[in-house]
Amino acid sequence: MEQNRRGFIRAMMAGAGAASTLAPSPFGSSIARALEIPGDRRTGTIQDVAHVVILTQENRSFDHYFGTMRGVSGFGDRFAVPAPPLPEAPDRTVLVQPNEVPGASPALIAPFRLDTAADFQRYRPPGTPHGFADSQAAWDNGRMGAWPRTKHNHAMAHFTRADLPFQYALAEAFTLCDAYHCAMHLCTNPNRMYLWTGTHDPLARGHGPVIDNDYDTIDPDPQGHGGYLWTTYPERLMAAGIGFQIYQDMADNFSDNPLVGFRRYRDAHKAGLGKVGLGKAGSGEGGAGEADPGEAALLARRTLTTRSLDDLRGDVLAGKLPEVTWIVAPAAQSEHPGASTPLQGADYTARVLDALTANPEVWARTVLLINFDENDGLFDHVPPPAPPARRADRTLGGGLWGGTTIPADDEYHVHSRTAEDAVYRDRPYGLGMRVPMYVVSPWSKGGHVASEVFDHTSVIRFLEARFGVHEPNISAWRRAVCGDLTSCFDFARPDGHASLPALPATAALSERASHLDEVPPPLPALALAPVQETGLRRRRATPYRIDATLRAGAGGHALVFANRSAVRAAVFHVYNVDALAEGPARYTVGAGAELAHPVDPSGSTDLFVIGPNGFHRRLRGRADRFSAALVETGRAGAARAWLDLRNPGDQPLSVAMTDRAYGAPAQTIALAAGETRRLALDHRASHGWYDWQLTSEGQVWRMAGHVEDGADSFSDPVAGGAGPLRLG
Repeated sequence: MEQNRRGFIRAMMAGAGAASTLAPSPFGSSIARALEIPGDRRTGTIQDVAHVVILTQENRSFDHYFGTMRGVSGFGDRFAVPAPPLPEAPDRTVLVQPNEVPGASPALIAPFRLDTAADFQRYRPPGTPHGFADSQAAWDNGRMGAWPRTKHNHAMAHFTRADLPFQYALAEAFTLCDAYHCAMHLCTNPNRMYLWTGTHDPLARGHGPVIDNDYDTIDPDPQGHGGYLWTTYPERLMAAGIGFQIYQDMADNFSDNPLVGFRRYRDAHKAGLGKVGLGKAGSGEGGAGEADPGEAALLARRTLTTRSLDDLRGDVLAGKLPEVTWIVAPAAQSEHPGASTPLQGADYTARVLDALTANPEVWARTVLLINFDENDGLFDHVPPPAPPARRADRTLGGGLWGGTTIPADDEYHVHSRTAEDAVYRDRPYGLGMRVPMYVVSPWSKGGHVASEVFDHTSVIRFLEARFGVHEPNISAWRRAVCGDLTSCFDFARPDGHASLPALPATAALSERASHLDEVPPPLPALALAPVQETGLRRRRATPYRIDATLRAGAGGHALVFANRSAVRAAVFHVYNVDALAEGPARYTVGAGAELAHPVDPSGSTDLFVIGPNGFHRRLRGRADRFSAALVETGRAGAARAWLDLRNPGDQPLSVAMTDRAYGAPAQTIALAAGETRRLALDHRASHGWYDWQLTSEGQVWRMAGHVEDGADSFSDPVAGGAGPLRLG
């Protein structure tokens, strides 16, 4: 089925220059108008949102678009994870990858720029593989050490601010999420299932699991079961009386509407339902009752009919925009590599903004969520949160390489359909790699970055939070780990700071890009470190209050992952730097819970730990000289924490404490035998960021991250610059 989709991409190339039905408009004005319209503040809560619009574009990773942007988790990440050693790079990070062809030159590839100023053609490189097997192989259970071998060398290519003026302007004006993940290591249809239904049916209760692009068009029945059977979110909205509509061209929606794969929708289409009129788009008419032909017709009209951006604009002007809107772009404007370009996607997004802001009273109560269904095969350097890997020997360590306090049995691949996917039996499906998410609304102005972990189910969770319609298909693990997007907003103060540079129009660039051929970009001769912009970005508060406590004593030696949050689980990756071929142990620690990772105290330890929100710990050498814990005070606006140091031994001990990044003076802490000392730490000068190293008698313990105090803050002031190609 992926080959069919690629054929469609090639066919679309021939006609990609077709003009839109809407008049050209400068995208600078579309963003400016969205910024100028004030929010309609009535309650100062999410209840002020009357309309949620969801535009899901195609196949771009976060690093591919925003790895060089200031103030986000990008190529300048000081704690890029280690990758298994290569002969040419024995101490590399994942930013250094081997050539897809062993022995070919260059032997090593780092993320490299698609310099469109030098060659406009580089806006349209080919797509990359993104099926189940190749995506699982590239992720490699979190090792991510041979990405080009299954995704090709050009998967390492990326754009910069100069190449993507519209995308960067949108992020600078509103809010960009830098920890938003696609749902799975997979292609379009399975990921879009999570956007419209909250699941891909991993336990095969309704003809799933969906692990390919079968059933992404209305007519074929390739598996002979007549369509998927579980309930979709539009059906739940209808039962609750919430209005909704999909705006799309049914003749060219790039097969991006997954509802066509469900039996109920297929039956309605075959019966000719939904083809006459649309009625009141926002009325919410209809009710429960599977046999009611009126309901089936209404469902089909709202999901399987053509409604253009002209129609969207007309509904906005008439005050008939429904509560929930999905928009599906044509292939040429989808941003999908090969079929489209970022410039064509920019023009389409600008037209969506033009339509939504045509009526200021409607925009004043509207949230526009713009995300991407998956990353294609394009590289991203952040290992996605996932349940722990299952060991081949299920009896060892409980069968998991790591642990979880949240049930996750419905997050693994246990129902194979082919010999190719059977190789990855018991692999976690996701989360997938990071993809861009722009949160555009009167309540998300100001160029913030939001760093709470989200995935596609977070979009449904936001709809749940606003309209109260629960989606039981979302797994317990995803509900615990992924947020509901509400932390991206400030509903109490809808008109935050915003600025907009002068920008060119989108239409001419889009038209020029539409005539480009698909050409692989040249590789640089050397693997040079990608450079991320430096500078601060406003930052939304996150719910994380986490620590990896080093405990040493008679009870054993361990890293104890502690989650003091009241609402959000956290996933920790533990890399054994001396045995990277093993892959990371992963721990999902629920709110208020703890999990321990055993530590060898003998002196040969080198453990590299990452978690959400910039969290990092590293233990080198011995593990039995001292214990250390960082405890956040929880005081609003304080950016303070306590460091608890303990000497478990029967002799006095001195611990050297240094600040690795933010300029605090070094100090030495003398501990008597068995003593525990609490030190107050003030991180206000660094906007809550810290990077402390503690050293004593062969034990080195590094602690870095961000202290959350419930208030908005700023990005890491020392982040950015050249990406770390070697493990520091």
